[in-house]
Amino acid sequence: MNIFNLLFTAFIFSFILFHSNALNVTHDSRSIIIDGNHRIVLSGSIHYPRSTAQMWPDLIRKAKEGGLDAVETYVFWNAHEPTRRQYDFSGNLDLIRFLKTIQDQGLYAILRLGPYTCAEWNYGGFPVWLHNMPGVSLRTKNDVFMNEMKNFTTLIVDMVKKEKLFASQGGNIILAQVENEYGNVMEPYGDEGKSYINWCAQMADSLDIGVPWIMCQQAAPPKPMLETCNGWYCDEYKPKDPNTPKLWTENWTGWFKSWGGADPFRTAEDLAYSVARFFQKGGTLQNYYMYHGGTNFGRTSGGPYITTTYDYNAPLDEYGILNQPKWGHLKQLHDVLHSIEYILTNGDVKNEKLSNLVMKLNKAEDEPSSLKWMWRPELIESTSVQGRGDVSVNKIVDQKDMANDASDYLWYMTSINVAKDDPMLNGTVTLRVNDTGHVLHAFFNGEYIGNYELCFIYIILNSKYIYLSIYVFVFVGSQWSKYGNNNVTYVFERNINLSLGKNLISLLSVTVGFKNYGPMFDLVGAGITSPIELVLNKNVVKDLSSNKWTYKVGLNGISNKFFDIDCASKSSSKWVSDPIPIYRNFTWYKTTFKAPLGNKPVVVDLLGLGKGMAWVNGHSLGRYWPSYIADKQLCKTETCDYRGRYSDSKCVSKYHVPRSFLKDSENTLVLFEEFGGNPSGVQFQTVEIGSVCINTHEGKEVELSCQDRPISKIKFASFGSPQDSIEVQMNKLFSKGVSTVLANSTIDAFDDHEEIEARGTKAVFPTTLGILGDLSSFTMDLKIQRAKDIPLDS
Repeated sequence: MNIFNLLFTAFIFSFILFHSNALNVTHDSRSIIIDGNHRIVLSGSIHYPRSTAQMWPDLIRKAKEGGLDAVETYVFWNAHEPTRRQYDFSGNLDLIRFLKTIQDQGLYAILRLGPYTCAEWNYGGFPVWLHNMPGVSLRTKNDVFMNEMKNFTTLIVDMVKKEKLFASQGGNIILAQVENEYGNVMEPYGDEGKSYINWCAQMADSLDIGVPWIMCQQAAPPKPMLETCNGWYCDEYKPKDPNTPKLWTENWTGWFKSWGGADPFRTAEDLAYSVARFFQKGGTLQNYYMYHGGTNFGRTSGGPYITTTYDYNAPLDEYGILNQPKWGHLKQLHDVLHSIEYILTNGDVKNEKLSNLVMKLNKAEDEPSSLKWMWRPELIESTSVQGRGDVSVNKIVDQKDMANDASDYLWYMTSINVAKDDPMLNGTVTLRVNDTGHVLHAFFNGEYIGNYELCFIYIILNSKYIYLSIYVFVFVGSQWSKYGNNNVTYVFERNINLSLGKNLISLLSVTVGFKNYGPMFDLVGAGITSPIELVLNKNVVKDLSSNKWTYKVGLNGISNKFFDIDCASKSSSKWVSDPIPIYRNFTWYKTTFKAPLGNKPVVVDLLGLGKGMAWVNGHSLGRYWPSYIADKQLCKTETCDYRGRYSDSKCVSKYHVPRSFLKDSENTLVLFEEFGGNPSGVQFQTVEIGSVCINTHEGKEVELSCQDRPISKIKFASFGSPQDSIEVQMNKLFSKGVSTVLANSTIDAFDDHEEIEARGTKAVFPTTLGILGDLSSFTMDLKIQRAKDIPLDS
């Protein structure tokens, strides 16, 4: 056989092998069809940048064990292309590694390319440089925007194709999404919006990925796009196209949190009910948003005012721990749904106590009872006193335009000259600033002006004693808009005394995440806006808007990377050990600590601080704002009534430190304190399950586990006498053997006893209440037979 025939044969073999591994993903009016089989698909959202690459395998394993078939994620444009044509797919932005980790667990993937995401992500996932391009209009028929969107979308598709990750190539991606929830905001865009959404469909279809495209919340989308539903309940939803199956891309497992806002909670029962009803009424694919929410590291949270935690009350909590009973309750439902998959996807549709997480103090070897702090000031004299910046223009510029999302902080500085005969010289003048930013700090002639006070009491607990402290915060000159104000506008007014000659006004505007949702959200202003006025006797005497304004982006400490342990300081000011100032604004704090022992999730408690940012070993943990206390009306003490349909308004300080951020040796924590606070109460803690309580009844099997930890004891209480045996199945047995462990257990004496046989070892177990102590390296599955209302507590 000549070389040509050999090569041709090899090519044909490779072609057949490739296509034999490929999956044919189609649909009819009833369901998604994979390789000719009608399927129900249970999916869950896990966003790769909201955890770490080291966490991904465990998160996806738990998703699979929870009965999921697929994992869904957005693709975050501003994370991957922070600067135009400069890309980042490293670390927890390694999209391909994440998709392959899903594939390794045998799960499908759903890739929501957007590239607009919403997702409570900063600016909805759009890079701010896109907003600042000449002639651009976002999410409408605009050549500048559409060219950039096509470039990024094509880049991602080509990366995925190269790795053969689409199902049509033998990979695991069964669906892809373009745009996101555009139908909710489309009307204000008019005909240009309709043209844009048609272009999105044509552009996506031209990429030839071999699996169906979806558009969520887009009624009757252009063909061949499939429409989907988002919401708390989608059982009554019907696609406009009778040939489109019933798809639910976002079933909200909880809701996001905001600084100063409520802490929403959705019960496992209501969530499971919504899923069961959806499939009962003809659903084929359902995705939990979120299955694991994770953490908004760095400056990624949107909003404004979205918190650093994105826990979302999901089945897997922020740290990746099973959120019981939600995770287990849904797992049982998933098992039932999979068992009747054929019935649910064929034929016509005819319609006739919780797990307790506890925080434990750091138990690292030789760790002192309190952290030893160093500090240094944020050097603001060049801006607040001297008015020096990077660029000057004779107008007020929007913060997005000037800062380009390089920092939360932007200085606005101008000066005014007062003559001897100026009436403002001898009167009381009010500085009036209109602001669309989120926080404003004001300086006049180098002095911090105005006042704001917040008083509260809390208890600090350390390893030796408890003491009560009354903390009074005096935030002189700072002001902010409250969460829930859709316009995010307020007026800052302070009295000032002008001096003869030159007077300097320095304003520091601070953003806390750009708006990420709504029609034309990209046009919502940020930062200081016109007019800026001087008012004398309630009459405006001078509008400063057209003054020469000097701008400076960021802060000295952030620019010089005070948080980076490997970066030599460029500032003459050094870290000082003693004394440590407290309640001093614009202050940097640094300490070292040892990683808590074990592998449990780690958090740092920043109670006592005001507002700022935190870093561990140079990794940003995100923004903190523990001093922003929720309104009293949000802190309800009465029992919540969960009957009826759920919403985020119904019944509504710690920061995740991923283990991959930590080193076995010394670790460094750096804080930038903007408002002023006290770092003495900062503590590192581990998160673990303290107890699990479950109820069961006759004929049911229950499972208890403590997140891969040994079960130390079990309390068993019955209402009525069990008539048959209680089978205790013990897995991962302790090396000493069950007999040794049970022999050392403490058993309380009761009138009724029952013998339990466990792998040849017999132990007396009270039917009314029993305790097995010190079971030290295994988990237990408890099978209860013919017993009624038996709560189990482990």
